[in-house]
Amino acid sequence: MKKMMLSKFANDQRVRFLAVGATNTLVGYIIFSALTLWVFREMYLGYLLSLAASYAIGISLAFILYRRFVFKVHGHVLRDFARFVSVYVVAIAINTAALPILVEVAKVPPLFAQFVILIATTLLSFFGHKSFSFRRGATDVPTT
Repeated sequence: MKKMMLSKFANDQRVRFLAVGATNTLVGYIIFSALTLWVFREMYLGYLLSLAASYAIGISLAFILYRRFVFKVHGHVLRDFARFVSVYVVAIAINTAALPILVEVAKVPPLFAQFVILIATTLLSFFGHKSFSFRRGATDVPTT
């Protein structure tokens, strides 16, 4: 019974999405921290280089993990990657615009504001990746 429940839980695409997202977030934060503390620590605004590098690595890792373990698609790698990045750009843009509005205008504490935005952008990302980044039509390679 426990094994069956665990199997059903692991086969839920939403659960796999959250697991991959959590893993990717942790890896991205570790990479950002390592680059900031050891690679770019002596550079003026080195943390911004760390941020850019960690995003580049994080988006690439997320693409591979979402593609392989969450949406389980094949073919159209370059098209999927371009779409995948565009979903991330939208999420980042929403975050960049909404955070100062919530904090400065609505006077929401920054940590709570970011939490609310994170929920919204996570939902946007899931549906964006499912219906756009990794969408397949009837003539595309079947999913497995």
